[in-house]
Amino acid sequence: MFKKILVPVDGSEGALAALQKAVELQKLTGAELLLLCVYKHHSLFEASLSMVRPENIQIPDSALQEYAKQVAEHAKLLAKDQGSENVRAFVKGGRPSKAIVKFAKNKDVDLIVMGSRGTNGDVEGYFLGSVSQKVASHAKCPTLVV
Repeated sequence: MFKKILVPVDGSEGALAALQKAVELQKLTGAELLLLCVYKHHSLFEASLSMVRPENIQIPDSALQEYAKQVAEHAKLLAKDQGSENVRAFVKGGRPSKAIVKFAKNKDVDLIVMGSRGTNGDVEGYFLGSVSQKVASHAKCPTLVV
């Protein structure tokens, strides 16, 4: 049925609920579980728009990437605690919805399981989180929104 299940994780309650559901599906199907944490990449252009301009502009990518690694590894440990045996964690930079869809395509994912709302508080996705809404509408595989 499913060979690869992708779970985008951001540390939110919704992502953790999706992880739990994905582990249940993994146990039924024997699929590989792929966890992905996406951090927003900040460009030099974005940093230059700040009203306060220090001499040495430092982009917080390395700190964000490190935090994303911690989130992904924590989710991996939780999945293993729930009985997952075939789980890998990944970190990518970029816009979350685009990065998730691209990752799913590149890894030939059969199913994406994600929370309905993550850590982003956009008004745009009031009933369904804007990221989950975009992923569900652009992914080439089924998306289960928990």
